[in-house]
Amino acid sequence: MPTLLFFLVSFLLLLINISAQNTCPNCGNTAVPYPLSTDQNCGDSRYKIYCNNGSLEFLSATKNYYKILSIDPKANKLVIKPAPIVKNTCQSTDLKDGGLLIEDNSPFNISTHNTVMLFNCAETILLSPLNCTATSICKQYEEKVEEGKGCKNTLCCHYLKDSAMNSRKIRIRNGGCSSYTSIVDYKPEQAISSWNYGVELQWVPANK
Repeated sequence: MPTLLFFLVSFLLLLINISAQNTCPNCGNTAVPYPLSTDQNCGDSRYKIYCNNGSLEFLSATKNYYKILSIDPKANKLVIKPAPIVKNTCQSTDLKDGGLLIEDNSPFNISTHNTVMLFNCAETILLSPLNCTATSICKQYEEKVEEGKGCKNTLCCHYLKDSAMNSRKIRIRNGGCSSYTSIVDYKPEQAISSWNYGVELQWVPANK
């Protein structure tokens, strides 16, 4: 029995050591937890992210980089910064690419904790189940947030990104809605000053 116990302890220590050796170095002051990978020699290459000038970034299927705002390795989640809305245009910078799009074979997908706001929408969106009423929170964003003021008086809507929707994209387009933003873990009682802007992505654990 002591021999078996020694073997098990040694094996566990070996696994811990291998995992530690395979963890990527910090990007600036930000830790890069396994399985996220900033280099082919560390992490798991399926979970590719990028370290650019000391900041971590996520690359979309359309080759747009989105800054990573936070990472929660225990929950297998990270939050990226939504594409900015260009001042006085009500157009997100990723409009030409159709918004945020994630590769079909990626281990990442958009979580159900995101409340998405769409702006400058065509009237056909009124046929959708989205909240496009005068009480939609997108109206508050247009009125009180500098970035949203260029969208004021446009048709806007919001919705909770749920499992029934495509978890690989937040779609915008000319002739549809031309800009968007997102709040993570929105609660109706929250003041607009405490909204947590971002798009939360979750990843499939590396052993699956």
